[in-house]
Amino acid sequence: MKTKAYISTIIFLLFAGVLAAQVTFETKLSKKKLGVNERLKVDFEMDRDGDNFTAPSFAGFRVVGGPIQSMSHVWNNGQRSFSKTYTYFLQPTAEGTFTIKQAKVEIDGQTYKTLPVKVTVSKAVNKPTDGNNTDYVISEGIHLVTEVSKGNPYLNEPVTVSYKLYVKPTIIVNDYVPLGKPTFNNFWSQNIQVQKRAQTTTYKGEQYRFATLKRYVLYPQKTGKQVIEPFSIDLQISVPTRRRDIYGRRYETVHKTITSVQRTVNVKELPEAGKPADFTGAVGDFEFQVTTSKNSLNANESLQAKIEVSGKGNLKLFDLPELKLPSSLEVYEPEFSESVTTRISGMQGKISDSYTVVPQYKGKYPIPSVSFSYFDPTEETYKTLTSNEIIIDVVEGPVNTATAETKNDQNTTQKQAIATTGSQFRFLKTEANLTAVEKTDFFKSNLFYGLLLVPFLFIPIILIARRKKRAYDNDIQGNKTRTANRLAKKYLSEAKKKLNDKEAFYEVLERALHNYLRAKLSIETSEFSKEKISQLLTERKVKEETIHDFIGLLESCEFARYTPASDVAINKDYEKSVQTISQIDKQINR
Repeated sequence: MKTKAYISTIIFLLFAGVLAAQVTFETKLSKKKLGVNERLKVDFEMDRDGDNFTAPSFAGFRVVGGPIQSMSHVWNNGQRSFSKTYTYFLQPTAEGTFTIKQAKVEIDGQTYKTLPVKVTVSKAVNKPTDGNNTDYVISEGIHLVTEVSKGNPYLNEPVTVSYKLYVKPTIIVNDYVPLGKPTFNNFWSQNIQVQKRAQTTTYKGEQYRFATLKRYVLYPQKTGKQVIEPFSIDLQISVPTRRRDIYGRRYETVHKTITSVQRTVNVKELPEAGKPADFTGAVGDFEFQVTTSKNSLNANESLQAKIEVSGKGNLKLFDLPELKLPSSLEVYEPEFSESVTTRISGMQGKISDSYTVVPQYKGKYPIPSVSFSYFDPTEETYKTLTSNEIIIDVVEGPVNTATAETKNDQNTTQKQAIATTGSQFRFLKTEANLTAVEKTDFFKSNLFYGLLLVPFLFIPIILIARRKKRAYDNDIQGNKTRTANRLAKKYLSEAKKKLNDKEAFYEVLERALHNYLRAKLSIETSEFSKEKISQLLTERKVKEETIHDFIGLLESCEFARYTPASDVAINKDYEKSVQTISQIDKQINR
């Protein structure tokens, strides 16, 4: 019985030890349901000191703060408890149910992951109408407006849509990022470049500054009520408050997502009364002409016949009329060309079809007149333009001995087969100049002996390589150094890819610096402090200037979470980190 009791006690102690050795790594949310205009706090908390933390992508949210790293050591009745937390502040970008996916961290050489957590984002919730409340000040002082040039256009009539940002003078806009692109269903759209210069104007009876963020020219392709979807942007703004920060400023810098209202355009049908039979959908104000490159030529020579439409309107959205020629003229498929620019008022320029025409017989051939119809939305009428008849005079060539064509036959579109002559294909070679290929014997040739001796030349190279490989493997300290260098280069290369994303860049850069120190100085993450780092680097005889540069990089990573940084500053910090790590590596290993 005693033996059984001992065995039970041992099993219990082993089981308790396993439970005590388990690692806790979980995701904690400030709330699981929130409005689209609220913020979410997310904590990734672990009870062991971990490294190489990787956050999830946060689909459906925008990171407005973090990561903020914090650690806690608590002693209670002789028992020590430890926790390490990475905190993020998120702003929803849309309504719906989203999943905070798994985060990863390395603890004692093992990789741990959190469980996914779902969050429900509902419509915007009411905010207090307090003049000292930041959200209220923003909602009253910033407006994203969709301006539409025409609310009742005809089908294929141009409509200009401008997205303008109106801001009260007391609010400072530091930066903005479009959240996706505006969608225009049932419209042909063209983006127009704008100069984002702030101007002063009056909006809702008050003085505002405004800038045009985006402008599009739309051509409706479907009649009836058509929706212009809202457009959203993320703003980094400074809002005045009554509180002073540590620098004495009375501005609070925040991120805010604002969205324009949905607009509806009522697209009218083109009138049926007076619509020409050859109308193909051209809407605007146009000119029309048919020209030829020459009017007189010999048989088997070619000319160019061009149909061209120029002016203002939907030039890219209709077909040109076809050119009909007598059957005695050989006609090739037309070559289309366009020179069209899109401005605020719509498309303007010209489009054309160029036909290559080759007459086979002597004679005079008419190119019949061609008509082109379009709808003028200004006068609300259809107009038809007609070209003049053109006579092509073929002065020299064979006479067509076939049955004479009547004038009616000349207006048909059937093509005459090309009559061949003995000189038409004289550019083809009919005699070949072939030369005999000299035959050589590979066996006992120089190439044969060279290939035979090459393997023997590799034997000393292989022996030298194996010797160097053995020395490389036995260099334990050198391998540790090389591993540290590869790890630092890995994270610095990842930081280089994030140069256009400030928050991601400084997060990856800080991780690279920490991992480099862990490998070089055998220091744990919980011991990271500026004083400790300076002390260890000084003991390793690193120059004071280099230490100062390294500490400066760590401070840049910390400040970048709360203050804006320019592209120039980000690039300088990256270059400085490469140089500083290189200098530390040289000075430690000298």
